[in-house]
Amino acid sequence: MSINWYKYSAPATFYGLAGRLAPWFGWAAAILTVIGLYLSFFVAPTDFQQGEAYRVIFIHVPAAWMSMFIYLVMAGWAAIGLAFNTRLSFMMARALAPTGAMFTFVALWTGALWGKPMWGAWWVWDARLTSELILLFLYVGIMALWAAIDDPRRGDKAGALLALIGAINVPIIYFSVQWWNTLHQGSSIKPSGTSMDEVMLYGMLIMAIAAWLYTIAVVFVRVRRIILERERHTEWVKHVLEGA
Repeated sequence: MSINWYKYSAPATFYGLAGRLAPWFGWAAAILTVIGLYLSFFVAPTDFQQGEAYRVIFIHVPAAWMSMFIYLVMAGWAAIGLAFNTRLSFMMARALAPTGAMFTFVALWTGALWGKPMWGAWWVWDARLTSELILLFLYVGIMALWAAIDDPRRGDKAGALLALIGAINVPIIYFSVQWWNTLHQGSSIKPSGTSMDEVMLYGMLIMAIAAWLYTIAVVFVRVRRIILERERHTEWVKHVLEGA
């Protein structure tokens, strides 16, 4: 059986699909979060160098990964919207931005909690930290730009351009620990392997998958609200609201 994916590019069709899928992703995220937290805080061994303080990585690292990944996905939807003038693409970009900003804030916050016992300071103007802070400013700036422009379509295009320009910052964040002599430690997970304990690695990866499933669930809920707002003058939305 073939699936006509093109029909889901229409907001009216995608609204129903997102409504059916959001609970599944939400429950999967909740289950994996419980498993990940259990492994991370009750099963994973104490680090021989950092003691118990290292456990913040099970929140910090997935949040940092998601902050960058969500930005790239948002920029991708923005690029598709600009190239093909598809309404749903811009809506998806708008739906992703708040969650990306939240994960960026969590990454910075937990990084500060980790930095104090390790470095003796809550914040340093390190290349990785500074570029991550710029990422937060980009998220906030894009959302502020959308809010400042009354015409949604003009706002979509202006925000999309800023999102694409800001995407340059993502590889800077990722490679900053290699390009500059930075205080922030390098990645513990590399294509060649990892020196982490298996339980630590599994805990971190499960938390990362849970964060991504949570993102999908929240974005589906948020994009449905955006669709209703944008399409409120159409007959199908009137029928939906009358039946609510």
